[in-house]
Amino acid sequence: MEHQMRAEYGPNGRSAGVKTWHIVAGDTGTAMCGKELQPDSETRDPAQWGQQPNLSCHTCGALLLRESPYLPAEHEDGPKPSAW
Repeated sequence: MEHQMRAEYGPNGRSAGVKTWHIVAGDTGTAMCGKELQPDSETRDPAQWGQQPNLSCHTCGALLLRESPYLPAEHEDGPKPSAW
């Protein structure tokens, strides 16, 4: 299933900027957490999810991770954990 990030705006709408980023499945206007979002709100690729953690819906992120497979080969060249 195709996912995307979709913006939730505050009471002043788009002019006030993004209040929270949510994850939606497909082209729906309902976030994975159940929040109804404006159909014309800004969207982004879900690979950008961690770029603004203070604006990311925790529930949407957790649900996305449950649907995303862990592929070890994608992490082999990444940073190695430091020694405790």
